[in-house]
Amino acid sequence: MRNLIGVDIGGSKCAVVLGRLGAEVGTACHEPAHEFTVDDIAILDRVSFPTPAGQWQPAVERIDETIDAILSRSGLRPSDVCKIGISCGGPLDSRRGTILSPPNLPGWDNVEIVKILEDRFGIEAVLQNDANAGALAEWLFGAARGFRNVVFMTFGTGLGAGLILDGRLYSGTNDMAGEVGHVRLEPVGPVGYGKAGSFEGFCSGGGIAQLARMKVIEKLQAGEKVAFCSGMDQLDQLDARIVASAAMDGDELAREIYRISGHYLGKGLAILIDILNPEIIVIGSVFARATELLWPEAKRVLEEECLSRSRRVCRVVPAGLGEMIGDYAALSVAIASL
Repeated sequence: MRNLIGVDIGGSKCAVVLGRLGAEVGTACHEPAHEFTVDDIAILDRVSFPTPAGQWQPAVERIDETIDAILSRSGLRPSDVCKIGISCGGPLDSRRGTILSPPNLPGWDNVEIVKILEDRFGIEAVLQNDANAGALAEWLFGAARGFRNVVFMTFGTGLGAGLILDGRLYSGTNDMAGEVGHVRLEPVGPVGYGKAGSFEGFCSGGGIAQLARMKVIEKLQAGEKVAFCSGMDQLDQLDARIVASAAMDGDELAREIYRISGHYLGKGLAILIDILNPEIIVIGSVFARATELLWPEAKRVLEEECLSRSRRVCRVVPAGLGEMIGDYAALSVAIASL
């Protein structure tokens, strides 16, 4: 039995998780000792809180306090914990354990989070970006168990990818591998990752909201009514969940918005499959919640665009860990370094 702490740092919320690994693990997750299941790790405690706005110090202080409280409730000392795994949006330097000014964490500039937590608790800590952490979680515990060539895509507020290639996490020369959201799919289009017409612009929660606002404005200015947005004053409230709910209720405009996103999802997936030749692509968040809206068009485009030999050996599936993926992702970062 080994106790682990997972810290999930996000733009809107942070979570601290205490997990206990019951199964034996190899010296590194490059070659897992066996196929894990969620039963191999028990989540003993979990606390989440809104990420304090502004500078990073209040958030890190809250993380420290939360780890202290969780250990105290569980009757554990820091010496009873073998690793802290930290998952955070990039860019970051996993080797130095430093967070490097993520766009969703303003003020987090060159934060040596690993050193801070190691100095505070005396527990070895490890840092990975959230897409890599999600890839590890789905590989060890979720939909990608048993596969050696895996792409995990976040498809949340933004779009990023974590890569497991030939049974190893691949993070690139300086932790920038998998930044698929930056790939431009059209000269113009919704903006994502600072680029109009990007993969993230079309295939993310933020991108779908942009598409929705553009389409709704067209309808309203033409004098037509929109069931899920009654006026211009409601445009800022539109998000992927509102549009998905309307689409699932049969609203044709909402379904068209998701068809557009699905179209570009297919185009982006074809590029990834042609280049990487993976066995499985696991997609989380928005895709996992709205697969029926996105996948039919994405599949159609994929079949047109992708090399048939590569497409036939690759499955595309929703994430298996659902809303718990952030917790398992942070813990998986710790497991990966055992």
